[in-house]
Amino acid sequence: MYAVIQTGGKQYRVEPGRTLRVEKLEGDAGSQISFDNVLLVANGDTINVGAPTVAGAKVTGEILEQGRDKKVIVFHLRRRKAYRRKNGHRQAFTAVKITAIEG
Repeated sequence: MYAVIQTGGKQYRVEPGRTLRVEKLEGDAGSQISFDNVLLVANGDTINVGAPTVAGAKVTGEILEQGRDKKVIVFHLRRRKAYRRKNGHRQAFTAVKITAIEG
């Protein structure tokens, strides 16, 4: 059984027991979270596709950690113009372990 959910402007394929990193969500480590934007639910040979979401479907998970990714360097250069700009960015994430898929 698997589902496709939408969170943080991205879509993720999730299965029970899997861990995934999503854009930062509110909540502390150990707390439960539910995703209501379920786009697709597949259980064996039956596939239920929403338009745009599957009615009554819900994916629940447990927050494992809140953290920040490795630093990404953004460097802009215009050749022969002495133009250089260097920026760094660390994206915040939430690690979620999927516990159940309903629907």
